[in-house]
Amino acid sequence: MAETPRLKPEQADQAQQPGGLSITATATDGIRVLTAVGEIDHHTGDRLRQALDVTGTAQPRIVIDLRQVTFLDSSGINLLISAHQHITQAGGRLRLADPTTPVQRVLSLVGIDALIDCRGTLPPP
Repeated sequence: MAETPRLKPEQADQAQQPGGLSITATATDGIRVLTAVGEIDHHTGDRLRQALDVTGTAQPRIVIDLRQVTFLDSSGINLLISAHQHITQAGGRLRLADPTTPVQRVLSLVGIDALIDCRGTLPPP
C-alpha cells in the first residue's frame, strides 16, 4: 500500500460549522485523522458525516481525534454507528481516540466503545 504523505497544516481540510464544531482532516501513513473540536449533536453532525464519507474509497482507515470534543448526543452516537458500518463494509476501520471524560462516559454508557475501537491516545505518526 502506498504511503500517504503527511499534510502540512496549511494543506489540511479545515472548516468551521456555525453552532460549535470544526473538523480538521490530515493524513498520516495512509490513516485519515479527523480532529474534531466542539460539540457533536443534531445541529453539527452533518459536518462530521461529510468528513466521514468514504464513498469510492477502498479499505479506508479513519481515526477521529475526540480530545477536544466537549459534548456528544444521541444523534452523534447514531452518526458514529452508521459511519462504522459504512467503513467496515468498505473493508476499512474506524477508531476513536482520546475522548474527553464526558464523551468517554457517553461512549461507555451506550456501549459504543465495545463496538468501535476506542483508544486513549492517537496512533503514532
